[in-house]
Amino acid sequence: MSRTIIRNGTVVSLDPEVGQLDDGDVLVEDGEIVEIGRGLTVSGAEEIDASNHVVLPGFVDSHIHLAQTQVRGIAGDWSLMGEYFDHMLGNITGLYRPEDMYLGGLFGALEKLATGTTTALDWSYPNSLEHGERAVDALNDAGLRAVYTYGPPGDDAAKWWFESDVGLPEGNVRELYDEKIRDDDRLSLALGLRGPDFCVDETALADLELARELDALATIHMGAALWPSSVYGEGYQGFGCLEDELGPDVNVAHGNHFSQEDVQHAVDAGASFSSTPEVEMQMGHGIPVTDKVIEAGGRPTWGVDVCSSVSGDMGSQMRIGLQLQRMFDNQEVLEGDKEVSEVSISCRDTLEMATVEGARALGLEDEIGTLTPGKRADIQLIRTDDFMTAPNHSPVQTVVFQSDPSHIDTVLVDGEVVKRDGELTNPAVTEEFDRFVQSGRRLIDEAGIDL
Repeated sequence: MSRTIIRNGTVVSLDPEVGQLDDGDVLVEDGEIVEIGRGLTVSGAEEIDASNHVVLPGFVDSHIHLAQTQVRGIAGDWSLMGEYFDHMLGNITGLYRPEDMYLGGLFGALEKLATGTTTALDWSYPNSLEHGERAVDALNDAGLRAVYTYGPPGDDAAKWWFESDVGLPEGNVRELYDEKIRDDDRLSLALGLRGPDFCVDETALADLELARELDALATIHMGAALWPSSVYGEGYQGFGCLEDELGPDVNVAHGNHFSQEDVQHAVDAGASFSSTPEVEMQMGHGIPVTDKVIEAGGRPTWGVDVCSSVSGDMGSQMRIGLQLQRMFDNQEVLEGDKEVSEVSISCRDTLEMATVEGARALGLEDEIGTLTPGKRADIQLIRTDDFMTAPNHSPVQTVVFQSDPSHIDTVLVDGEVVKRDGELTNPAVTEEFDRFVQSGRRLIDEAGIDL
């Protein structure tokens, strides 16, 4: 039995029964949190000194395209319906070889771990079964807990997007699941549906049926930018053919243009929403769905989305998402000719959206998202003795507003230390670096992208 004890930290469990402990200890055995308390007596355990650290659950990124990591820095001035669709979905994704999928996914996953994210939903565009296999290999080799999302291939935008009548490649999906995911405790499967925004009703429903046959999460790009696209000229449709198909196994990515009534219906049905505020602000998706979900009695989750545009740091998303919603709420008060006397959603709210709610959206709430005995040990330690984080008056506010990735000292996934003393432990960071850079340069050159 492997044992690790994290000692003398400020434990922010996010579990209402466990609460917050000063000078708290967290005992981990074989990857499971078995006890949280003060002054725990344990023998034969590796000790991690958490003095002057906040100990909290790892972040959960509910929506990211990890394979875009080696083309980071090209999409910072792109809009969704303009350059992104033309250059990324209509060009670059078709140029990916299996090894490009591996290298992008590997370094994307390593960036997740370095920045405190221990679980991510990786929305993938595999051009073949081998592409999908290598994408999954990357997640395993990095040591990230992940929901691998088999989306439409990236080899032919005209075939897979814009009223497509072609379903996801069922044979490839089933084989990948059976061979690479089914028996892996850290991995689970999702299907990346296009929904009625981008495919015909029969295809949208068939893809959802396949997801449910495999007991997989269905995650769908919906309600972003013009909805449906002005290409169709059909006007606003809401959830369309999926109206009566929503449930806890459905995750909506973005949802900016859904009405309050639509969002209420989805929340009542148990569906989740993934908001990616930084990318949505840039690319023209529209106002994030945050307020509508909260008004409906739910809470959204945070995601990074396209790391070809923004960094993979989840801390940025929870800050931007929080302050953006506060801005909208404050403006409403000001327009009523009143002074703002209190802020709306709290720091704890946004932290829970980056952890607890993310786990729930991915169907992993019984395994991760809080520090709770019986859950898996996905944990991060954030330094509070740095000149930028001290003094630590409020641990939650320190995490949300004062810390950045440089303060994330230690990260564990399933009880295994993947970052220690501020450095990733995985040798792939250096061993695969040159191949990673070369992959990105080749993709940009072959795509003919003018930077």
